[in-house]
Amino acid sequence: MNRFFRRWSKIAFSFAVTGIIFGLILSWLVGGELCAPANHPVPLPTDLAVEKVAFHSESGATIQGWLVNSTTNRGVIILQHGMHADKSMLVKRAKFLSQAGYWVLLFDLQGHGESIGKRITLGFLESRDSQAAVKFTKEKFPGKPIAVIGVSLGAAAGILAQPPLDVQAMVLEMPYSTVVDATKDRIEMRLGSAARILSPLLTMQIPFRVGCSVDDLRPLISVEKITAPKLFLAGTEDRDTKFSEAKDVFAHAAEPKTFVSFEGAQHEDFLQFDSVKYKQLVLKFLEDNLK
Repeated sequence: MNRFFRRWSKIAFSFAVTGIIFGLILSWLVGGELCAPANHPVPLPTDLAVEKVAFHSESGATIQGWLVNSTTNRGVIILQHGMHADKSMLVKRAKFLSQAGYWVLLFDLQGHGESIGKRITLGFLESRDSQAAVKFTKEKFPGKPIAVIGVSLGAAAGILAQPPLDVQAMVLEMPYSTVVDATKDRIEMRLGSAARILSPLLTMQIPFRVGCSVDDLRPLISVEKITAPKLFLAGTEDRDTKFSEAKDVFAHAAEPKTFVSFEGAQHEDFLQFDSVKYKQLVLKFLEDNLK
């Protein structure tokens, strides 16, 4: 009997070790896929006149962007896309903002679209692209008010910028709260809530993949230092950034701030989800703060 138990305990131990090794290998492959650059050509829009622009970022990338002209020049809006996206995803926003009288700058974050980068860094290096965009805008339009509209990763990049962006207003759509929460949420979406305990297999890779610590990727904390007026937008059914996490980010944010929810929306394009509501909210917010 003892021999039987010893035999099966060895087998069980072997299976456990194999499972751990397999889990580590799989998580490393998943981490590599998440941080892999998403570079590709971005065709010019066919329904919007744009001027190609480029500027250097401290992320190490030469940032490729489009500038949309305005006849009234009320101010400048900088648009920042989400993860694994590019500037073309923001063309519809650029169109209605330019029609409202604003210049608009759209650009590819490093590692995305036409802005070459070695890896996507979840907002760490991308925050330097956000700083570079503000600097470029100030040099081209001295004295003009500036606002940033960031979507998901673009919102996180704007929040994580150090020092805080020198702008007059920020629209922050679906920023994650902390990279730990973001990782847990995405694992839960794919494997169920019990699998949230596996998140350390991914977050432990951040120093090697991204070049920073987990503590450097906490918009929840960084937002406390941003004194520019902020409009937070969140979907009540968002599973990538849970609604409770979105409200937590808002609670930590410095004043002045406003929170608006999109009932039934997931982690998606709010302009497409409810264009009338989105345009009214954003244009009113910009009108109030870009004097």
